[in-house]
Amino acid sequence: MNSRGDATRQLILATAEQLFAQRGIAATPLRDIGMAAGQKNHAAVQYHFGDRESLVSAIIAQRARSSEAIRLEMFADLMVRGQPQISDLVRTFVSPLAIHLDQDNYYLPFMSRYVLEYGGYSRLVRAGYSTIPSSTASAILSLLRRLLSDLSAEVIEERCMLMLTGMLHTLARYQAILASGEQLPLPLDTHVEDLVQFLTSGLAAPVGSATLRFQSARDSAGALSMERVSVLYGPHNPFTA
Repeated sequence: MNSRGDATRQLILATAEQLFAQRGIAATPLRDIGMAAGQKNHAAVQYHFGDRESLVSAIIAQRARSSEAIRLEMFADLMVRGQPQISDLVRTFVSPLAIHLDQDNYYLPFMSRYVLEYGGYSRLVRAGYSTIPSSTASAILSLLRRLLSDLSAEVIEERCMLMLTGMLHTLARYQAILASGEQLPLPLDTHVEDLVQFLTSGLAAPVGSATLRFQSARDSAGALSMERVSVLYGPHNPFTA
């Protein structure tokens, strides 16, 4: 594609990011994006990106590359230092995302909309999209699971999702406050670091009584099922062989 085509693509991406953030992803017609980007051809967005999902993925890919470069550098530094703590790993998610707090950058509110409309990031995974989750993010999440190994797998997965979505919505709120001309109660970098500590505490918090009761009942039911299988098969139980 020539430079003019590249410039048009970039203009459409920037316009789509803003309109998706302001109006919603599903609620914004592709034709409106093309018109707002100054395109006379009503099918300009489809010409350059195909469909809505491809356009959304292109926005994420473009923004995520800069965050991923920072995350990779932070993670490599942690590995050199050795023995990373939970807060160190949480910071590798929060800090690279916080770079998008710049003015005229709509990535945070756009992604906040994405999570609300699609219920998380699983749609990107099902589509085979490779930037989110990245190999670095996957490695960091694996380390988090090891540091939280006293928790069940289900609790860890949900808490990691709470961390990933919570930091996104919070940073998007900070950006909205700053864009309105208001001031945050504390300096921005202080808020970002406090967010890291808050999310760290949430990941490592004790499990509630309702969760413990559920897990106990489930484990008891599982043990009972295996006991019934043992009675049925006797010494030739294929599930314990």
